[in-house]
Amino acid sequence: MRKKEIALAAVESLHHAYPDAKCSLDYQTPLQLLVATRLSAQCTDARVNLVTPALFERFPDAESLANAEVSEVASYIQSCGLYKTKSKDLVAMAQMLVRDFGGEVPDNLDDLVKLPGIGRKTANLICGDVYGKPAVVVDTHCIRITARLGLHSETDQHKIENALRKLLPPEESNDFCHRLVLHGRAVCTARKPRCTECCMNRFCRTGIKEMNT
Repeated sequence: MRKKEIALAAVESLHHAYPDAKCSLDYQTPLQLLVATRLSAQCTDARVNLVTPALFERFPDAESLANAEVSEVASYIQSCGLYKTKSKDLVAMAQMLVRDFGGEVPDNLDDLVKLPGIGRKTANLICGDVYGKPAVVVDTHCIRITARLGLHSETDQHKIENALRKLLPPEESNDFCHRLVLHGRAVCTARKPRCTECCMNRFCRTGIKEMNT
C-alpha cells in the first residue's frame, strides 16, 4: 500500500475504534485550553485537570493572568513539573495576549507560535479544537505511531506535520491525532506495540512485520 492509502485506512480504522475521541484536557474557553496545554508538557493530562480548576477560578481571563505575580501562578501549578518555567510563560503569554491581541486567543498558527511557551503542537491543537481548522497535532504518540505505520521516516516535528498534512484528509486530521493519543496509550505503546490487538495490523508496516515473525 502507498502512504496515502495507509493514511486513509488508519483514519477509518481509528474512527471505528475510538469514535468519540476528543482532547482529554478539561476547558471551557480558548484561553483555558491554551493554558492547560502548556501545563501538560512533561505532565499527564489527568494531573493538569486536577490543577486547573483552582487556577482558572483565580485567573479567569487574560487580563487577570497578565497582572498576576509569577510566584502566585507557580503556587497553583507546582505539581505539574517545570512549574517555575511554566508560570513565567503563562504570565508572559497573557501579557502578550492583552497587549497584541485584545485579550483574545489568536485563531492562526503564525500568531499562536509568537506566544511565550507555545509551539506548533499547541498552536495546532488550538486551531483544530477551538476554531475548527484543519490541524495536525504532532505529539509523542503521533510521532511514534505514524512512523510505525510507515507514513514517514522523520524525527523533526515540523517535517512530520508537513508530511501528514499531505496524506490526511483535512477534515479528519484533528480527530485522527486525538485518536492516536488514545491508541498510543492503550495499544501502540512506547515500550512495545501490541500488534496482535491492533486495529491497524493488516496494513501497518510494523504490524505486518511483527505478525509475520
